[in-house]
Amino acid sequence: MIVILLNYSLIKNFTMKLKMKKINFDFRFFLFSVLMIFSGFVSAQSFTVTGKVTGSDGSALIGASVKLENTSIGTITDLDGNYKLNITTDKPSVNIVFSYVGYSIVTKKVAIIPGGNTTLDVVLNEDYIGLDEVVITGASAATVKKQYGNAISTVNSREIEQAGALSIDRALSGKISGAVINQNSGNPDGGVSVTLRGYSTIVGQSDPLYIVDGVIIDNSSDALLDLGGFSQNRLADINPNDIDHIEILKGAAAAAIYGSQASNGIVQIFTKKGTMGKPKISFSTSANMNTLRKEIHENMYPKVWANSDIHDLTQKDVERYKMQDYVFSPGYGNENALSISGGAKNTKYYASLASYYNEGIMDNTNFNRYSARLNLDQILSKWLSVSIGLNYINSKSRNVPNGGINKFYGALTGMNFNNNTYNPEPDENGNYLSPAGWVPNPLEAINNFKFFQNTNRMLSNIKFNFALIDGLNINFNIGSDWYNQDATAYIPLGSNGAANGYARAALKNFQRLNADLNINYTTDFGDFLKSTSALGMSAQKDKRHVAILTSEKISPFVETVSGDITGKTDATGERSIQGLYFQQTFGLWDKLFVTGSVRWDQASPFGINARTQFYPKASVSYLISDNDFWKDNLSMFNIFKLRASYGESGNMSALSDYERFSNYGDVNYLGALGFVPSSAMGNENVKPERQKETEIGVDFSMFNNRFGGEFSYYNVDVSDLLLQIELAPSTGFGSRYENIGTMNNKGIELSLKGLPVKTKDLSWLVSGTFSKNKNVVNDIPGDQVTLNNTFGIVRAINGQPLGVHYGYYYERNEDGSIWLDDNGLPKRAVNESGTKLRKVIADPNPDFVASLINELEYKNFTFRLQFDQVYGFDVFNFTDRVNTHPAFAGGHYDEDELRGVLPKGYNKAAYNIWERYIEDGSFIKLRELYFGYKFNPGTMGISALNVYVSGRNLISFDNYLGWDPETSTAGQSNGVRGFDFNEVPIPRTFKIGLNATF
Repeated sequence: MIVILLNYSLIKNFTMKLKMKKINFDFRFFLFSVLMIFSGFVSAQSFTVTGKVTGSDGSALIGASVKLENTSIGTITDLDGNYKLNITTDKPSVNIVFSYVGYSIVTKKVAIIPGGNTTLDVVLNEDYIGLDEVVITGASAATVKKQYGNAISTVNSREIEQAGALSIDRALSGKISGAVINQNSGNPDGGVSVTLRGYSTIVGQSDPLYIVDGVIIDNSSDALLDLGGFSQNRLADINPNDIDHIEILKGAAAAAIYGSQASNGIVQIFTKKGTMGKPKISFSTSANMNTLRKEIHENMYPKVWANSDIHDLTQKDVERYKMQDYVFSPGYGNENALSISGGAKNTKYYASLASYYNEGIMDNTNFNRYSARLNLDQILSKWLSVSIGLNYINSKSRNVPNGGINKFYGALTGMNFNNNTYNPEPDENGNYLSPAGWVPNPLEAINNFKFFQNTNRMLSNIKFNFALIDGLNINFNIGSDWYNQDATAYIPLGSNGAANGYARAALKNFQRLNADLNINYTTDFGDFLKSTSALGMSAQKDKRHVAILTSEKISPFVETVSGDITGKTDATGERSIQGLYFQQTFGLWDKLFVTGSVRWDQASPFGINARTQFYPKASVSYLISDNDFWKDNLSMFNIFKLRASYGESGNMSALSDYERFSNYGDVNYLGALGFVPSSAMGNENVKPERQKETEIGVDFSMFNNRFGGEFSYYNVDVSDLLLQIELAPSTGFGSRYENIGTMNNKGIELSLKGLPVKTKDLSWLVSGTFSKNKNVVNDIPGDQVTLNNTFGIVRAINGQPLGVHYGYYYERNEDGSIWLDDNGLPKRAVNESGTKLRKVIADPNPDFVASLINELEYKNFTFRLQFDQVYGFDVFNFTDRVNTHPAFAGGHYDEDELRGVLPKGYNKAAYNIWERYIEDGSFIKLRELYFGYKFNPGTMGISALNVYVSGRNLISFDNYLGWDPETSTAGQSNGVRGFDFNEVPIPRTFKIGLNATF
């Protein structure tokens, strides 16, 4: 009763804040009534079940879960696979669920003998397909995957560890159908973009929501330093060695329980926990080498034109220097990790320490990460347990700016904007030559420019789990994400491209607090009906502060901000989100499962008149293979499930904390300080961008679970897109955010997995994914919007996919061939009045994304091979365009002109015809290669030793003339893909290491 009163108090406080309009009943009374129903009084009986859990080969399964169905009552097996489960219930019989990672779930019905006991031994078979996996669907209770009405992808720790990637998001590449994952930069700390089922916004972000052990974490990509487009994203802070598994909820129906933050999908990350038994110590160490995978063609022809007259073909001798040999060199790294886990009956623990250091393929670039984690699970009584998680991370990086987007300082800018007819090495006085003058010498930027970033981060959570009565489970989870990130930049006085020097100091502080209360109640109404009810509420509070000082005229020998302050930023923000949800699932004869849920949501960035939002969800799944007629006629199918779902969710990333207001800025007028209004008018009626999705699909396994897969079709309508509209000058403002645009995504997803060979010594597992998405934007006022950081090239245009490239194109003849003048030179297309014309010249969105993974195990050997394919997308090779400018002339087109393949003057004439630099970016990459040997050395207490070699991004089969078609200059900017300008290529990585278990 005390718990009920406490819950009622929480509900009362929450609902006082939740001013819901158009809702006529009292939620306090409703929630209190539900709790009262859940908390009925029962008379219970005690019973004990003991036994042993083994695998199909007879080996004991250590740490297997033995749990009373639909409750939190359970235990795990010991070192010999034995278990003992004490049950208190008023029912004549109960179902006991036996599960183990990688094995099919077994449910056994046991008759209750009051005060007695029984013995039950169970054999679990390996689950190669994964439809028997237990998943945590949002904040609700655990559900067997085959019963769920939405597509869910899972990635286990083995797949993550063998990927050999710096960060979790990189490791996910190729393992999830429906996901487009781009590594935007080859820098050691370069960011990654993850898009699930297409874009959901134009000016916001389409990256999914990341949740670690139930706590929503920040994964922003703030560019505290201008590094030429690329930026870190905070997921790089998480140590992949600590991950147990990852669940990806792709659709709105799956993610609707998170309301206004869910339209980009959910990535749930679960870290490792301790298991009962003596301490298990694991140690791993590795060393890696990064190299340039591919060189671009540089103009090494030893001549230049004597003059610019296109009719004078006279050339003179020059010496050329291959700049890539100076700019790129191998980088080295190492990683070390130590963990200990174990536990007794009531206490389980996992602790780890890890260090990671990696150098880029450009000198003086590196990323360093230190992390420590502690996970503790404690059973305090029969009805209360607590879980605590603490994770501290320190990450540091040194960067070399690339330049190109907003600034011209940068190594690759210096390389491409200078002709390669000079020696880039410093002279005897240490001075660097830069013929262009307004850009640096590339070695000058690498050796003299100092750009550093440092982040301290703490992730923590504490979760209380109450099991008060049979079937009722209450958990209360409090979590926090706190970090400070500081960055400094320094360019010495007198440098090429920054004669007055340059200095910047930037600091970001971020705090997030999460509190979630979830109540789950499960009960059976005979053998035909099972009910699972989930009720929950959540509160989230974010605070951020960013301060930046910039000086472009610094004092001699001073590496801090000094002299004239040319730029300053001091911004703070605060955001609160509150939500309430109810979800109900009915299971009929363990075949048909129907789920419905609603969430009411409030987020402070939106106008008071539109702040409260309602997000419904419904899904149904039908295990048609459990029917007798199916078993009699299609017995080769172990599981065949039909599913369908509908859900709505929101996106709040397009609006900053206070953008609904008409804001003011400071101004200095005749020495006096004042303030002026912003050019943007506030709008108290702005609301979240809304996504409505319908999904249908099929999941199946067959041939004794040796082959299976999932297929989904989805249709996503996005409405209320936030865009700035122009206002009449009479308003006193220039623009205002309005909910006006729409967008649609349609697509299919297919994942298949098979076990062609399984013997005592050899197993061969093959898996593959295929996904196809079609995106289209509509209802944009004025027909189109230009996206940032693309020189006006990348746009959102009505009737087109988001992010198409809009630019100048060739004048052509009637037969489609390029029009040439009498000198054989082209020109841009113009209309009758001579105005240069533009049109859509490229689509950077792929036709499809696919992967193929082969995993072989022969005795103690393991071999893994993963190919990723991205097909049918265009890339604007802006680097190639710059190289063709007559003042630079460092590319392959210029060599063609000097050799007579092209007429003299062709490159100058074609320089501003952007269509020329559009290339097919399609590629097939050997993304991952792994070869390991595991054995028991029988010495020094080592129970298992695994020695391995691996490689990442080893080969790319493509026709792209640039370094890598996967990189994107605009970093994680939403909608900007296929734009390549002076971005560090993704390196080829080789790794050797060992893992030891004690």
